[in-house]
Amino acid sequence: MFSSDRGLGVALKEWQRSRDSPIKAGLYCADMVVWILFPISLSLLSLIGTWSVYVLAFSYSHVCSLSDWEGQDFCRGNQSTGCCRVPTISSSGTSAPENSLFTTTINAGSFLFLLFCILHHAHIMEKNACHSTLSRCALAFGVVAAAGAFLAGNCNPGYLPLLHYLGAAVSFMCICFYTVLLTALTGKCVLTGYERFLYPSRIVSTVLQIIVTICYCVLFTQEDYSYVHLSAVFEWMLSVNLELFELSYTLEFCFFSSFMLTNLFSKREEEKPIMMRMSSCEAARVKGQEQSGCIKACGKSMAGPWLDER
Repeated sequence: MFSSDRGLGVALKEWQRSRDSPIKAGLYCADMVVWILFPISLSLLSLIGTWSVYVLAFSYSHVCSLSDWEGQDFCRGNQSTGCCRVPTISSSGTSAPENSLFTTTINAGSFLFLLFCILHHAHIMEKNACHSTLSRCALAFGVVAAAGAFLAGNCNPGYLPLLHYLGAAVSFMCICFYTVLLTALTGKCVLTGYERFLYPSRIVSTVLQIIVTICYCVLFTQEDYSYVHLSAVFEWMLSVNLELFELSYTLEFCFFSSFMLTNLFSKREEEKPIMMRMSSCEAARVKGQEQSGCIKACGKSMAGPWLDER
């Protein structure tokens, strides 16, 4: 199914094309480094940002410890002082001052995730346009997931719980579909030549994402502290698993180039209506005939004097 020679051959052609000029070679290397850093930045931003919010909330005793399974200081009922909340990602960003960092992290992560979805779609359209429909479906789920995360990040669960949890639910659900579709595209498309290693690892990550999401949703609605605390652990597992999934796309972005973005703003030849393609082909045929007639006429005019001399 996968061919490493094809992916390596694409990179070799790009290098051979750019090595003729030191300036072009430098620009190609700089472009490649920039795109490699993109998925790394997305993963690190989400990882460092969310865990910084948790550490800050725990230092102010706003949330309980992830290792505390007894819940002796757990806030019950309408109690809000002298106790701690369940250490979910959302509850970690409820109170000041960590709520500002929480909102900033979620907004930045949502924006970068949206760019990630768009850039991956452009890569598929350049290298494997035959799977454009599947890639568009994945892009749609990715955009909705980013919008849901943006809604959850800007609606504090302490003041707007309905909108917050609605955005979080939409985001979690769409991310499951998004990872499924991206894993399917990994099995169908050859972008790097290392799909024989990436495909199994992404299958494991996708299955884990779906199972843990279901467990999280079931346990989060329970009233017993041990169940709710376990749902918080599952939520942090979801976050880390998604960040590792995104980090695995560093290999794809090694083969990404800025010119691939033009696929998003121009129609490919095979996507144009058939009448437009037929008219363009007819015009090319007529133009070819005219050029052929001119060449023949010029040939006769040049050969005429020579024939007269004979």
